[in-house]
Amino acid sequence: MQQHAAQLPGNWPQAIAHFLKVTQSYGPHLFFCYQVPDLPRTNNDLEQAFGQVRFHERRATGRKGALPGLVVHGAVRVQAALASRLQIFTAQQLVPHDVQVWRDLRAQVSFRQESRCKQSRFRRDPATYLADLEAKLIKESLRS
Repeated sequence: MQQHAAQLPGNWPQAIAHFLKVTQSYGPHLFFCYQVPDLPRTNNDLEQAFGQVRFHERRATGRKGALPGLVVHGAVRVQAALASRLQIFTAQQLVPHDVQVWRDLRAQVSFRQESRCKQSRFRRDPATYLADLEAKLIKESLRS
């Protein structure tokens, strides 16, 4: 491609060289959508897929906005919602193949859920939340 670019007039050789440099820097992840089946090909397709998930979440719950739990469980719920539209899964297919990976994912989701719970407790009653936190800190310092 660079050999043909050198023969082109104007700024084309520099533009092609820049394009090749950027493409090479992204490496194998640039066209990831062609390596994974059923992955949306464009940003618009991806936004439409997320929009469908939000629409069905709102419709199922009756809420106008997106669910707060979608932030916490988003990595799991969005994938499950999109995959379940493509095929119906059997119980055997839903069994985790690698239990340690599944436990790690559950731990991540639990950590995010716990931090969101703490945020809402703080917003609801900051004085009580800080007093409880201070009491825990004092109790921990007395142990050591």
